[in-house]
Amino acid sequence: MKKLLCLMSLSLFLGSAASTPLDQDAQIIHVLNRLSFGPRPGDIETVKAEGIQKYIEQQLNPESIPLTDSSYNSPPASQPAPQLLRELQAARQTDKQNTTANSTENNPDAKKKLNANVGELYRTEAERFTTAKLDRAINSPRQLEEVMTEFWYNHFNISQNKGIDKVLVGAYEDQAIRPFALGRFSDIVRATCYHPAMLFYLDNTLNTSESKPNAKGKASGLNENYARELMELHTLGVDGGYSQNDVIQLAHILTGLGLNLGQRRGGSFNQFNSPIQTVGPFGAVFNSNKHDFGPKVLLGHRIEGTGEGEIEQAIDILCKSPATAHHISYQLAQYFVADKPSAELVNKLAARFTASNGNIRAVLADLFASPEFWSAENDKNKYKSPLRYVVSSFRAAGVEPQDFRALKQFLTAQGEPLYGCLTPDGYKNTKEAWLNPDALLKRLNFATGMGIGRVANNRFDPPEYRRLGATISGGVFSPNTVAVVMKQPQQLQSAMLFGSPEFMMY
Repeated sequence: MKKLLCLMSLSLFLGSAASTPLDQDAQIIHVLNRLSFGPRPGDIETVKAEGIQKYIEQQLNPESIPLTDSSYNSPPASQPAPQLLRELQAARQTDKQNTTANSTENNPDAKKKLNANVGELYRTEAERFTTAKLDRAINSPRQLEEVMTEFWYNHFNISQNKGIDKVLVGAYEDQAIRPFALGRFSDIVRATCYHPAMLFYLDNTLNTSESKPNAKGKASGLNENYARELMELHTLGVDGGYSQNDVIQLAHILTGLGLNLGQRRGGSFNQFNSPIQTVGPFGAVFNSNKHDFGPKVLLGHRIEGTGEGEIEQAIDILCKSPATAHHISYQLAQYFVADKPSAELVNKLAARFTASNGNIRAVLADLFASPEFWSAENDKNKYKSPLRYVVSSFRAAGVEPQDFRALKQFLTAQGEPLYGCLTPDGYKNTKEAWLNPDALLKRLNFATGMGIGRVANNRFDPPEYRRLGATISGGVFSPNTVAVVMKQPQQLQSAMLFGSPEFMMY
């Protein structure tokens, strides 16, 4: 086994043969690797028959692709956020016959039951939405929609490791990310801004006018967390030309926007006193008693103190900024073309972003038509993240996971637990973030399991290496990879392909 892993590592670091212009077959493999989580058996032949441009057009318009599999006609991966908040409120209640309104502090049994209720809701929802995420990524024919959902989730990242976001992250992805993944950028900014999961994660529930007390009468004040990340990560970028005063001004604009968790025994989960107005479809609220109605100046634009409408104005200002166009274009070019995309490509995409008023589908259409996207130098120059690697493995093998826990455990061991990035900048998509000796060893162990049909609690017929090779790269591999694979016993040759540079890279 150690010899096998050493050979696999050697094949990875030696790399592929010298770059040559992409022929039609290579273009098909390239587009399947970039617009999807990797080809499945038969995908190369299907795209060859229908044409590359038709495949791109279909993926850019996912509503044109029918969801025929029964798993995609089932209910959403997560319940809507308002329903989850109601269930969380109910889970916090204990048996009224045995407890009183303030008894949980002094009643160990009541407190234990309350914690068990909440814990069960957390576990049930986490199992539901993490499994659904992997199932969709592996099986959905709307692959670009899934790829872009993953892109945007990391861009607007929240972590399920913080409080009520343990149950809300699935709803957040379903409601605020996926529906807008190929739409207008301002819509996805607005959806994430008004979603309870984001407001809780970046503490805007604590963001109140400095001159007013909180719900319990204690001193409260301005919280800049969400305002800062909205500018630095979500829109303008770290070099976007804003100042600390702009962050403060935006935080004032966002005062009063939060969520209402209702009442619980022993205290109030209501962040605000009335009047509370529900805003948006996801259960967020705006409390005018906690809002600063003074005038603000954001990026040179004066905004009068009108209340919740100030937030809409601020979003428009941020989304229309040239800095935002450049920041988002760079992120997209890095994701789909190269870890360090050319300035020429980024500027071209930024111009399209501005001209189309942030139409992501239009920007991607230009990106997929660009010479840089089809350049041989940008073919198989991206290193797969753990999620892309594990999903592409099952897709290439053409098998269904029997136990999704094995996949989740692999991702956790690789440092990319689903919905688990603790920092708001999300998981990276560059080689330097994921290529290291320890992670590579774990990945190669996984490759061995895939090659022999044994991955933890998953048992399946191992893919025949020639068919697997045809799926991965049309049967075309570097001389080094061929030499390493052919030296192995037949039962290990598929494992070698799962560990090859042609599969590790995309």
